[in-house]
Amino acid sequence: MTNSPQSGSDPSANFNRLNAEIRRWIWEQNSEELRDVQDRAISSIFDADIDVLISASTASGKTEAAMLPILTQIADRTSAGLSVLYVSPLKALINDQFRRLEPLCERLDIDVVRWHGDAPLAAKKKTLKNPRGLALITPESIEALFVRRPAAAYQLFGSLDFVVVDELHAFLHGLRGLHLASLLRRIDELSTKRARRVGLSATIGDLSVASIWLNC
Repeated sequence: MTNSPQSGSDPSANFNRLNAEIRRWIWEQNSEELRDVQDRAISSIFDADIDVLISASTASGKTEAAMLPILTQIADRTSAGLSVLYVSPLKALINDQFRRLEPLCERLDIDVVRWHGDAPLAAKKKTLKNPRGLALITPESIEALFVRRPAAAYQLFGSLDFVVVDELHAFLHGLRGLHLASLLRRIDELSTKRARRVGLSATIGDLSVASIWLNC
């Protein structure tokens, strides 16, 4: 587990480790260099097979800090099954992140789908037929798949590379956090290889508590 420590790395060197299409996308956003949290996350995600906790202020680029190196690592994956599960407590946040990630994923030929009660059914059906890429999902939708379509849950979650938990602070206490922790353990049991977990939050007070929860 790492809490995104200072890497001491050269930001330009880490930038060059990203997929070429992602680098072009960053240039097109009029960004000439990585933000500090993004540079440190690239080192943490690329250089060790560990869980990663990214805690930084709002609008600091946390989503990109996680997703740019993750998308680089899965861009060439050809095996069946979803590569990344992005879990959020809010449908609105899923919709927002989908709008942000879809153009980049399209350029990388990585499928991305929203998965919650109000998301388009046709896209979910397409993913069930050919699961690949990235799914943005609520805990309740994960539970629904386990209960109503266990075979589909195995097909979707059985070979994940990463699980990204956004707004991690929302899951540290209470029943919803216990529920998601249970769901993540059930996902682990589906595969011989545990998916790496990446937690994102702007409002974590005690990082050690968040680290323990993420690594449970």
